Amino acid sequence: VSLWFQVWVVSDYADSSVGLWRNCTNGDCSSSLSYGGQDALKAVQAFMILSIIFSVISLVVFVFQLFTMEKGNRFFLSGATMLVCWLCILVGVSIYTHHYANSNENFYNGSSSHHGYCFILTWICFCFSFIIGILYLVLRKK
Repeated sequence: VSLWFQVWVVSDYADSSVGLWRNCTNGDCSSSLSYGGQDALKAVQAFMILSIIFSVISLVVFVFQLFTMEKGNRFFLSGATMLVCWLCILVGVSIYTHHYANSNENFYNGSSSHHGYCFILTWICFCFSFIIGILYLVLRKK
């Protein structure tokens, strides 16, 4: 069984999955990755971490603005921070898609493979972070 954060690509070969941090085969998760192009993988890892950081910062800024801002003002700072989070997700998942999405058959010696739920959830988070960023920008404190 793969770790919950490991499922970016799933293969039918020996119950295997590949994530951003580790490979898992038959429940054994090693620290080595079978990706080619380690620089691209490190960029994806960095942008995913940055997106989490900016998301948390946006939440903290929103709560701070909620209690300190006067009526009628907009949540520009929290919206801008969330849009930076959206941009980090966009860059990270685009790099991953460009470098690794079309080469899934190369992960496990040509066996069939498909995207895992982490890859799909990343694209969903991409959409929601954009919507939340825009909502923050147009939201007024009443």
